[in-house]
Formats: sequence, structure tokens, C-alpha cells
Amino acid sequence: MRTIPFATFVGLALLAGVAPAAADDVAGTYDVKYEEVSTNCPSPLKYVRGKLEVKTKGNTVTVDIDRTPLMQGSVAKLGKVSAKSKAGATMLDGMNGVFSVAGKITPEGMLSFVMVGEYTAGGKALCSQSWNVVGSKADATPTPKQEPPAKKKSADGESMLPMFVPAIVRE
Repeated sequence: MRTIPFATFVGLALLAGVAPAAADDVAGTYDVKYEEVSTNCPSPLKYVRGKLEVKTKGNTVTVDIDRTPLMQGSVAKLGKVSAKSKAGATMLDGMNGVFSVAGKITPEGMLSFVMVGEYTAGGKALCSQSWNVVGSKADATPTPKQEPPAKKKSADGESMLPMFVPAIVRE
């Protein structure tokens, strides 16, 4: 019978304890905005603020963006996501596109992707476009906002904000 040295056993136990979060942690609906980074398209696609859905099954991920071919890929350590679509119809009639996303989803529900679209029509390459996609999980509980300081009235009746003067420390 072969035994495992105690140090190896402890090391394996520690590694199991710090395993990356499950792929299910990235699943959900995200409120996102799209910022176009580059394009060489004469009529680029426009994405407005909207919803993006991430579904997982094991380490396989599906990224669903409205009016965009479904992207499939994988989830790696620390919420890193990579997915790509097959060629499919785009928002513009007669133009097909292959879309891909790569980026990260934090345990706090913050999404940060780079999305690329490569377009074709009639089997010929047309152009490409890229966006930064950022947002947060739609079902995440928002952090409370800090209330601004209350306005006060001065002696002459003008409203003003209180002024905070830092104390000077002397030795």
C-alpha cells in the first residue's frame, strides 16, 4: 500500500479550499453599456444600453446579447470568460457577423468585456468593429448611495453647501 506524504496531503487540501469560484457565479442577467472602440465599417452597428445574459453549464458559458448571434465558450479561473458565435444574421439586413467576447466577471457581479464583430455579406469580408462592454449584475443588491450634505441658508438668504475645513495637526 502506498501512502501520501502528510505535506502533500495538506497542500492538496489547501488547493481544494482555494479553488476558483464555480462557473455558476458568473451566470445571470447584466445591465450593460457598449462603448465603441474601433470600426472600419461604413455603416457600423450601434448597441444601446441594455441587458446581456450569461448562462453556464459546467465550465461552458453562453453569452446572449439581443439581436446578436449566440456566443458559446468557457469560464476559466477568477471569472474569466471567453465566447464566440458562429456566423449569423446581424441587425442589418443581408449582413452576417461572427461575434466574440473576452473579459472578466468579478464575484461582486461587475462585468467587463471586449466584444468584436467581424462582418461578411455574400461570403465576402466587409469590416470589423469592437466595443468595451461594462455593467453589473441586474439582480445584485445596489450599494446605498451617500446623501449629499444638506443645503443651508446664509444670512443674506442665499443657499449654500456646508464647507468642511480639515483640521491642522501641530506637534
